[in-house]
Amino acid sequence: MAITIAAALVSYVVMLLAMYLRRIRSVHVPMMIGIMIFDFLFPVYLYMNRDWPKRLFEEGDIFSFLLWTHFGLLISLFVLYVIQGLAGRQLLQGEQHARTEHRNVAIGILLVRGLVILSGALLYKPEA
Repeated sequence: MAITIAAALVSYVVMLLAMYLRRIRSVHVPMMIGIMIFDFLFPVYLYMNRDWPKRLFEEGDIFSFLLWTHFGLLISLFVLYVIQGLAGRQLLQGEQHARTEHRNVAIGILLVRGLVILSGALLYKPEA
């Protein structure tokens, strides 16, 4: 298994742990922010360490439905992170009406992030 898939799976477990510890804000908030930063920087890491022009254009993966599904899921995850951050900020300011939105978006993040990791693992090709 590639180190990138293992790192994504470990980060998913850390996210589940952070969600389990949601009542301890001093632990939950930094862990979730760390996961979000990891997810925003992971594509940069992959871009810098893979030969994307060769894979996308020479091998024809640019026309892959799975690749575009992965990209769409990733954009959806980032949008959910923004919504979650805004709702989380409202909660930290004491606005309890945001709790339901924060919880519902968290469920969406769990599902979408799992699908992003799964689709990314399916796209994995070992470097020759």
